Amino acid sequence: MELAAAAGIGFLLDLWIGDPEEWWHPVRGIGWLIGRLEGLLRQCFPKSPAGEMAAGGVMAVLVMAASGGIAVGILEASGRIHPALRFFVMCVMNWQLLAAKALKTESMKVYDALRDGDVEQARWAVSRIVGRDTKPLSEEGIMKAAVETVAENTSDGVIAPLFYLFILGPAGGFVYKAVNTMDSMTGYRNEQYLYFGRIPARLDDVVNLIPARLAAFFLIGAAWVMPGFDGKGAWKIWRRDRYCHKSPNSAQGEAACAGALGVELAGPAWYFGVLQEKPFIGNRTRQVEAADIRRVNRLMMGSAWMALAAGGILRCLF
Repeated sequence: MELAAAAGIGFLLDLWIGDPEEWWHPVRGIGWLIGRLEGLLRQCFPKSPAGEMAAGGVMAVLVMAASGGIAVGILEASGRIHPALRFFVMCVMNWQLLAAKALKTESMKVYDALRDGDVEQARWAVSRIVGRDTKPLSEEGIMKAAVETVAENTSDGVIAPLFYLFILGPAGGFVYKAVNTMDSMTGYRNEQYLYFGRIPARLDDVVNLIPARLAAFFLIGAAWVMPGFDGKGAWKIWRRDRYCHKSPNSAQGEAACAGALGVELAGPAWYFGVLQEKPFIGNRTRQVEAADIRRVNRLMMGSAWMALAAGGILRCLF
């Protein structure tokens, strides 16, 4: 019951406060640790495929241990002072694990710029939330990139953290964040990270295996119950296109959202100056428009509320 209550309060804090840029965030600390360890471990291990993979594996173990261990230590220390303080710390940790408001806020900056007719401002705004090169993007490409980011990060930023904090508490949530941040920083298929980032990337695939599918189910469920979406289309496209990606998880949410919106997402994209061929997801029944950024955020929020309710009920029952 305590964990369910702390998760609910943390979720509400995220919707209310979000992640103000001027405030320090634990993920920044995780990112700092990854950067320092990468530099150190690259010097300690041989500059060979096997050596770089070993270095990446050691980094993964150390970052996960530090992230989970620090969270456990803070909770234990606060609990020794007073149970109420421990509960308060749990609520704060859960808030910091979630990114629903940040995802909505940043993607809506793209929408606002497009609404005002400022394509270059929209291009700058979308560059803050995507990993692809944004210079080659057309106006529709900018819209698609924003929609895809919300669709994919519904799992990474909302559903997956909820999943792990409901099962393992805030410490489990921070271990997940550690893996997710390592993949974001080192999980690239380029010369620099092809071997060093391989183990973090595989770990990210594993820890997101269940949450990504839960995210798709909650997105489909939200499409069924919320007006303005095609629940039947979400289910159909998800079943057809959910594996249209090199990652076993990335297309899960995108496919559900593409079907719910009735648009075509994904396709070829530029990364670090190289065009990567990717399959399309969904049917091109109409062009993607700026309003789809607002729609996919509504869908994301609907799925988040459904996940919170489901997790809270199950946690209280079991």
